[in-house]
Amino acid sequence: MSSNLLPLLQELSSQLEGTLQFDSLTKTLYATDASVYREMPLAVAFPKTESDIQKLIRFASVNGTSLIPRTAGTSLSGQCVGNGIVVDVSKHFTQILELNMEEKWVRVQPGVVRDELNRFLKPHGLFFSPITSTANRAMIGGMVGNNSSGTTSIVYGVTRDKVISLHTILSDGNPVKFGALSKEEFAQKTQLDTLEGAIYKKIEEELSDPAAREEIHAQFPKKSIHRRNTGYAVDELLKSEVFEGEEQFNFCKLLSGSEGTLAFTTEIKISLDPLPDPIEIVVAAHFETIHESMVASQTAMKHPATAVELMDKIILDCTKESIEYSKNRYFVEGDPEALLMVEFRGKTLEEAMEKGRKLVEDFQLKGIGYAYPIIEPAMVSAAWALRSAGLGLLANIPGDPKAVACIEDTAVDIEDLADYIDEVDEMMEGFNQKPVHYAHAGAGEIHLRPILDLKKSKDVEEFYQISKASAELVKKYQGSLSGEHGDGRVRAAFIPLMVGEKNYQLFRRLKFTWDPQNIFNPGKIVDAAPMNKFLRYEPDSKTPEHPTLMDFSNVGGILRMAEKCNGSGDCRKLPGSGGTMCPSYMATRNERDTTRGRANTLREFLTMDKKENAFDHPEIKEAMDLCLSCKGCTSECPSNVDMASLKAEFQYQYQQANGIPLRSKAFAHINELNELGSLVPGIANFFLSNSLTGGLMKSVLGVAPKRNLPAISNQSLRKWYKKNYQTLPGAKQTIKSIYFFVDEFTNHNDTQIGIQAISLLKKLGYEVKLVDHQESGRSAISKGLLPKAKKHAEANVKVFANLIDGTTPLIGLEPSAILSFRDEYPRLVGKEFVESAKKLKFHVKLIDEFLAQEAAAGNIKSDAFTSENKKIKLHGHCHQKALSSVLWTQKILSLPANYTVETIPSGCCGMAGSFGYEAEHYEVSQQVGELVLFPAVRKTELETIIAAPGTSCRHQIADGTGRKAKHPVEILWEALIL
Repeated sequence: MSSNLLPLLQELSSQLEGTLQFDSLTKTLYATDASVYREMPLAVAFPKTESDIQKLIRFASVNGTSLIPRTAGTSLSGQCVGNGIVVDVSKHFTQILELNMEEKWVRVQPGVVRDELNRFLKPHGLFFSPITSTANRAMIGGMVGNNSSGTTSIVYGVTRDKVISLHTILSDGNPVKFGALSKEEFAQKTQLDTLEGAIYKKIEEELSDPAAREEIHAQFPKKSIHRRNTGYAVDELLKSEVFEGEEQFNFCKLLSGSEGTLAFTTEIKISLDPLPDPIEIVVAAHFETIHESMVASQTAMKHPATAVELMDKIILDCTKESIEYSKNRYFVEGDPEALLMVEFRGKTLEEAMEKGRKLVEDFQLKGIGYAYPIIEPAMVSAAWALRSAGLGLLANIPGDPKAVACIEDTAVDIEDLADYIDEVDEMMEGFNQKPVHYAHAGAGEIHLRPILDLKKSKDVEEFYQISKASAELVKKYQGSLSGEHGDGRVRAAFIPLMVGEKNYQLFRRLKFTWDPQNIFNPGKIVDAAPMNKFLRYEPDSKTPEHPTLMDFSNVGGILRMAEKCNGSGDCRKLPGSGGTMCPSYMATRNERDTTRGRANTLREFLTMDKKENAFDHPEIKEAMDLCLSCKGCTSECPSNVDMASLKAEFQYQYQQANGIPLRSKAFAHINELNELGSLVPGIANFFLSNSLTGGLMKSVLGVAPKRNLPAISNQSLRKWYKKNYQTLPGAKQTIKSIYFFVDEFTNHNDTQIGIQAISLLKKLGYEVKLVDHQESGRSAISKGLLPKAKKHAEANVKVFANLIDGTTPLIGLEPSAILSFRDEYPRLVGKEFVESAKKLKFHVKLIDEFLAQEAAAGNIKSDAFTSENKKIKLHGHCHQKALSSVLWTQKILSLPANYTVETIPSGCCGMAGSFGYEAEHYEVSQQVGELVLFPAVRKTELETIIAAPGTSCRHQIADGTGRKAKHPVEILWEALIL
């Protein structure tokens, strides 16, 4: 940054009600979006009011800089990347302002999330119909800027069709509302002696020329293509009564899809649709060739389908390796080259099924496809989740070559689709490419992605050549180069080719009438830089190698683990969308607290850094600070970016240069401290609970004063076992033997739960064995003391390698401890232990999993438990959700015949091991708890049992709500009647 700009930015910051940030970390977070581009912004603004935006516009005008509007930052074309001030409205402009049910419209600010809006509208029988694959974090402002469409556009149209009016601020700083105008009102606007008046005069002057209108008709995409985002939508304005049509004139048609280059939108009024028929089924037609699936889409469009979507083999293969999405592949038969997913709706299941069956009959009659499973309502969301994850899953292709978004947004007439795809595939063969096909086939739009390594100059050149060849082919079919993702940086340079030079010059004249000083998102749509400039990587730059203690070789090193993040922003979803990732973002709404933000920070500093210790940066520390290591990203992030492991490695590396804090040492050695305390538990607990000594201890260690430190049990579980196991009552016949993992938390803090678990297992017919083993190492991992964690991991692998197998598993109570075998151990242990660690992970189970699987095998019966009626509310542990499933717990708690179990749709509880105990994290910890969990518990009747498998979760529930939560084992033990 120029030194003379710094005081000006500081002055501007003091004038805003919101905030302006220009530190290194914040700029790094906003240097990229979901595209391949990177450019460091001057600053990032978070305006609170329209006045803030006016001040930003004035600053940009006076100081010759620009404003780049941004919402969720999921743009695939580089719309949100620039060297000016990024203006993020996602933090404060998030209000739903007004709903008119009679006229079916809603007025919102641009930072309202699409799915959040629809949750608000659902009780009123209405919804905003455009739905993108990013709908759980995409915001209405971004959808207007890009003219988003999504899977159901074949029925409901695109965002442009829904925009009624827009409140904007023009480049002169004046607020202007754009909406429908009669011919007379339009004429009045042209008489205004303002920038608004000049805008109306200019469009009248330009489009009144018959030759200009003829050029638009001749050069623009076919009218049959409803997804048309190439350039400015001047063709839509021709439909008004002012020029050729019968509609009222509305500049919103032009502003929709203008990518924030003409005005700054502060308020949006959109039309709504009645909720669709409630019953939804999907025909998942399987094809052996892409061409056949394209022909099939033409057939499907002759049926009353609400969505016709394609996935190809490359994406389907990616889903096999995803922890989360492999579960949703249940309907895939054989190894299809393509799946066509055709959605039908009905008021009843039979009505929807009949529509699906008619399509299947049509396919069979025409002899296209080889399998046609019909997915019924209960599993439809899982099937669509598989498809929605596709773009993110593509980042999982190993190595530096990736599926690159450059020709992924082309739309042609559906009648041209099969021939067009054949030519595309032929063109790609010329580049030795087998592209990824991912399509809104019913709309004639195909997301085609070549596999390229943009770290190599050869592939950067191919990036351009493929894009150019694609543009020429789309032009041949009179299609739209951008169907829904916009021009941005990746397609803008080809606009003259797509619409002709005369229309392109028209675009430029309009742009500079609206924005004479070029302050609104310059370089998008007009005057774009070459599409292969300002990329994330310098061509032919070598990927730095950073030695790590944990093993990231399966992804090519720690840097490549961070690079797996493609920016799709799944980590920005809000609590109402369900899931765990990212709890701190849900609480703070700060980009730095997302998996994407942390990955971008790591990528930036590990790539650009020249320090001896590349991890020794306060910016990385700040980005990682609020990561709760919940593990949600390992399953919910389509790219499976394992931020918990990245954080643990970062902490280790950072501490190499900066030392280990006392608190980290204390928490990492909690098992040893508890061992000492267990020698005199009464005295230890007095010191822990006494306000004077306990308060002093909290102060020294930086523990939040409001937290209760866990008490030490009077007797460790190991001692109890040695003394009591042989005399415990058991079943008449032993079903099998199991080994029990005595984790450090159960051994000294939750001993009674361990006792009940062992007693329950023995009573149900299982021989429970304990052997000498070390602690799990979970606390050491969470604090970055990786050598200590590695020692424990190797010792445990060595102990259990020859003891457990498919018939004699290792069972554990605490999810974060026992699941370390499954998750971190193969990455932590030395090479000589890796194979053993990998084998062990398949025979290590949470007690919930084990009991549920034994019940399914008929070894545990419901009649072993009470027939009393009880209600249970269940909160699952984060690691369990990511690496196992809460369904196992739900199943075992349902073993008593009259127990009703309801799972709370919560993410992380907010405690996350020691995180919530730490004074500086206490507030965020409580905010996370208040998102879903605490309110749900408080609303629960006192006679309802609260269940939580995690020890941290139970402490958080107690501290946050005053309610005692029980481990599922406690509930089953109390219900046992044997």
